Amino acid sequence: MSSLLQHPGHEEESLQRVSDQLPCREVQAGTLLSLMGQPHQYSYPSIFIYGHRSSGKSHVLHVLLKELELPHAPVSCVECVSVALLFEQVLLSFFGADAASLLPRSPSLSDFVRVYRNQCSQSPAEQTRYIVMEKAELLRDADANLLPALLRLQELVEDNVTVILLSEIVWDKFRPNTGCFEPLLLHFPDYSKGELQHILSHDRHPSYSAEFYSSYINILLGVFYSVCRDLRELRHLPHAMNVAFTCFCVSSVKETDTHKLWRNMEPHLKKAMQTVYLREVSSLQWEKMQQMEEKESGALRGLSAHTHVELPYYSKFLLIAAYLASYNPARTDKRFFLKHHGKIRKTNFLKKNEKTSNHLLGPKPFPLDRLLAIFYSVVDSRVAPTASIFSQISSLVTLQLLTQVSHDDQLDAPKYKCAVSMDFICAISRTVNFEIVNYLYDFL
Repeated sequence: MSSLLQHPGHEEESLQRVSDQLPCREVQAGTLLSLMGQPHQYSYPSIFIYGHRSSGKSHVLHVLLKELELPHAPVSCVECVSVALLFEQVLLSFFGADAASLLPRSPSLSDFVRVYRNQCSQSPAEQTRYIVMEKAELLRDADANLLPALLRLQELVEDNVTVILLSEIVWDKFRPNTGCFEPLLLHFPDYSKGELQHILSHDRHPSYSAEFYSSYINILLGVFYSVCRDLRELRHLPHAMNVAFTCFCVSSVKETDTHKLWRNMEPHLKKAMQTVYLREVSSLQWEKMQQMEEKESGALRGLSAHTHVELPYYSKFLLIAAYLASYNPARTDKRFFLKHHGKIRKTNFLKKNEKTSNHLLGPKPFPLDRLLAIFYSVVDSRVAPTASIFSQISSLVTLQLLTQVSHDDQLDAPKYKCAVSMDFICAISRTVNFEIVNYLYDFL
């Protein structure tokens, strides 16, 4: 699937190594090489590379600069919290520690340009130098003159230097209002399902055939592709990529018996669906947890890694209240949460005529005011209805522990639904010493 890159300024052997390390990104690598031009010629002053997260932007650029041995200065805009750190990193990478020490304590842009030009006069560039700005969207929060200056740094310092900006947002949202030098744009599209399968298939163990591991990856993507297309997240799923594959290739089942293989790995994939993007545990931690679960009693066996999520104190009670609101009928709230609810006939709470329990029917939506009413009843201390409580509800929705079922325009009465299992909520309840079973209608 890989094709050899061609460029007159570099050796074919180096380009072959680059091509081998960039599966499904040969087109973008070839375009970037064309934009960079010959190593000993002046390149374009600035290049803007954009694309969604985990689309190969940083990897492609890093491989090109490393394998082709091009002088470059990697700068992370997350780590460089000030322009002083940014200037120091660039001078340190190109000219060494002595040049970086020439900067004053609080350097301005003119100080950086002056030191850079002095160093260039002593050691002129033999080939194009590249400054790679990771997470470049953070530059929008820096000084107003920094981004326009970086885009035309080649002109300011009179050196063969190119600034490459890597960002997850498009240039239209990046461009300063005052105007600036327009860089060359290069877009990295998302990986398709076939490309993800091809890349993930490279991780197979030599003891398994390529066809066998490819069929496993095909099943994995069939489950996760609709909710996660991030290559790094798919590789990080520990129980999906390790435990599930161990169950997929147990020795007692033949490679051709796909039905039994799927049946062995299905429970682990269902657990993995609950932990996409959360990154709760590493692969090694997950394997240790699996070993501990096997040694524990049957009551604790089978809990997913989701039960190990560490939530804030009040978020746990909010989640408990949401579970009670989803699985208890609204008419039972008075019975469970009011101390002086008057005389209520016991027959009203018997389930003789009910065919199925609420847990079998699944969670039901509930309004925000009911959630807060139950929350203030079950929490063991007086809590003011502050913005912190409402932000924690939004966080639970972001973590997919709650699901908002109402439309976004319904600001006055949003409705939610609890999206966690019984095992998970019981584990959360134990951490706050709350007996949730005593408040569930199905267990009366």
